[in-house]
Amino acid sequence: MSDNLPWKDAIVKVLTDQGEAMHYTDIAEVIADRQLRTALGATPASSVNSIISVSLRDDAGTPFYKAGRGLFGLKIQQALVPPSVAPAADAGEEEAVDADDTSIINALGMFWLRQNVYWKAQPSILGRQQVGADTIDFSAQRGVYLLHDRRDVVYVGRSVDRGLGQRLFEHTQDRLNGRWDRFSWFGIYGVNDDGHLNDEMPTATGDTIIAAFESILIEALEPPQNRRRGDNLNAVEFMQARDPEIDKRQTRDLLQQVMAKLE
Repeated sequence: MSDNLPWKDAIVKVLTDQGEAMHYTDIAEVIADRQLRTALGATPASSVNSIISVSLRDDAGTPFYKAGRGLFGLKIQQALVPPSVAPAADAGEEEAVDADDTSIINALGMFWLRQNVYWKAQPSILGRQQVGADTIDFSAQRGVYLLHDRRDVVYVGRSVDRGLGQRLFEHTQDRLNGRWDRFSWFGIYGVNDDGHLNDEMPTATGDTIIAAFESILIEALEPPQNRRRGDNLNAVEFMQARDPEIDKRQTRDLLQQVMAKLE
């Protein structure tokens, strides 16, 4: 049974039980797993990050402290944490851009299945931030995308004048139709708490743009000599959600087949 705690109370409870600092995405997942709230919204991890960040900024008596990039804990436990030594940067790699910097990439999805999309001229490209979160439609997203044959990249494209959904649909009709079974995407639009895309164009410095380019390539190509993942992406990764229209149509087709046999 859900306790339906306010976000801040749920965060404090998770951190108290854990006894140490956690990444905000992990905090959100524990809140969902333990059903500490009945409604998670569309962006539970972002909600946790925002609530803690606002508390740190505006509340002199905040119970939280920042332990590292994306890591937060309770002040009451901070004195029990031994000082840690930060790992040395890999030789030849630039220092990572701080996660609080504005990014040109604000949401992404990796290796989504083509078969989980109901393809039409304006398809829904559905995803969610984590299990239990509300579903979000990314069909209007703008950015870059990759088509995969299993894990191999076979095509790189961009959605600028047309949304991601329409661009992907076009590749079910052109010469690439039989060449791909998965797709990844990197979008410039973030997601609002109400589950809709924020279509404001992001602004970024030259350093942040270069860092984003590097991170996209690392995420997409997974080069073996890069020890860091694309951690210069100040973006939220979303999991794919299967379009319910697929199951509806499969059920309808099955019923029609059964009825035809009975006639």
